[in-house]
Amino acid sequence: MIQEIAQRYFAEIERTMREVVALAPDAPDLHVMLEYPLGWVDADNRPYDKPTGKRIRPMVVLMCTEAAGGDWHDALPAAAAVEILHNFTLIHDDIQDDSPTRHGRPTVWQVWGRPNAINTGDALFTLAYIALQRLETTSTPEVVLGAWRIFNDTMLELTRGQHLDMRFEQQTGVSVDEYISMIRGKTSALLSACAQIGALVGSGDADVARHYAEFGLNLGIAFQIHDDILGIWGDEAVTGKSAATDIVSKKKSLPVLYGLSQSAKLVKVYQRPAFTDADVHEAVALLDAVDARGHAARLENDYYQRALAALDAAQPQGAAGKMLRGLAAWLFQRAY
Repeated sequence: MIQEIAQRYFAEIERTMREVVALAPDAPDLHVMLEYPLGWVDADNRPYDKPTGKRIRPMVVLMCTEAAGGDWHDALPAAAAVEILHNFTLIHDDIQDDSPTRHGRPTVWQVWGRPNAINTGDALFTLAYIALQRLETTSTPEVVLGAWRIFNDTMLELTRGQHLDMRFEQQTGVSVDEYISMIRGKTSALLSACAQIGALVGSGDADVARHYAEFGLNLGIAFQIHDDILGIWGDEAVTGKSAATDIVSKKKSLPVLYGLSQSAKLVKVYQRPAFTDADVHEAVALLDAVDARGHAARLENDYYQRALAALDAAQPQGAAGKMLRGLAAWLFQRAY
């Protein structure tokens, strides 16, 4: 399914993004820093041909435009905008999290230092708005203004979610409800905006677009919960990372938060300064004892069903509508 979707939209997304990034001022090394996180070049400005992202978000924009009855080409400026914005957030997240690698490569701050990485992120943030401004060539003023409003609201939601994520690292107790609120901002808000803006461009109808927004929001929450399950019980051959990675890092993912609320023994385990292999096995066993995996899977399915219900209410049309349903199903085929 993902290959079929990419074949339809990927090339035009890349072309539009390159047009926008080319508008950045000409300065030594600046364009290398901008193109590196987008996966176009390596650190020495040589072409890079290994995958660094699936472009799921911009493809959701275009699918929702088409499914809502519009010409997906009209939404290309918005598709480029959301992907450039997404990469801005990744650059700043990597700085805040001290992450040394992303997609198997050194992060921007690791290569060029934190000050340059912050500046590169700021440049991408600006280029995202320049991309979005190009909607005025394909859409009515009302649609353009609506897209700007969604984009701005989403940026605030992203910062709220990131703020909570960082705060939770130091917060002793975090409830499952607080966690869901955090991922609504950090993970789901942008996917919701992709669906809503795309549908608004395609239909010009704010009410229809809101159904697509609900689809994206709930799909994003379900996707993050699915990812949380994989981080503890995932098949290493499929996920590409060691099982229980999130346990080793003491990540406060949804299954862990549920387990901590149910097991005093697990709370004591998590108070240990560092985890040995035996600690990891003990923590997973305690999570299994309270069915933390089952609890997370039930929540995941609940949000997934909410996403499908919202998509049904939107009444998507044609091949793009089928692709949206196929994409949703594909996102949850990753093995536990």
